[in-house]
Amino acid sequence: MCDFMRNMGEKELIRHEGIVESIGADGLMVRILQASACSSCEARKLCRSSESKEKLVEVKGHYPTLQVGDQVTLCGSVRQGLRASVLAYVIPLILMLVALFAGTRLWGEKLGALAALLALALYYGVLFLLKDKLGKHFTFKIETN
Repeated sequence: MCDFMRNMGEKELIRHEGIVESIGADGLMVRILQASACSSCEARKLCRSSESKEKLVEVKGHYPTLQVGDQVTLCGSVRQGLRASVLAYVIPLILMLVALFAGTRLWGEKLGALAALLALALYYGVLFLLKDKLGKHFTFKIETN
C-alpha cells in the first residue's frame, strides 16, 4: 500500500501501472501504459489517462532501489482526481457560462461569446502560471509491498 495513504480504503486509491523512464536527483519519470485496469477504476469517467496510449508522470521522491525500465505501480487518491477534474472542467464551464450570459446581456452575442473565450483563456493561463504550486497538491507515489 502507498505509504502516504495507509488510512485510505482500496476504493479511495487510483492505481496505474507504469515503467520507469528516467531517474533524476529529485524524482522519477514514469511512463503510464494504457491497461484494462482503468475500466475498474473508480475515477475512470473523470480521468483522461485511460483515453491515451501513454503518459509521462513525474514522481517526486528518492527511490534508490529502482532503475530505468523497472515496472512500478503508481498510486494517488480519488480525491486528487476529482479535484483535478473540478479545476479542469467544472470551474471553467461555470466561468464560461457566466461570462457568456453577462457579456451577451451587456454587449450582445458576438462580444458575449468573445468574453466567454477570453475568460477561458485567462483561467487556463492562470492555471498554467500556478502549475508548480498546484503540482504539489497532485502527486503520485510509488506503491510499496
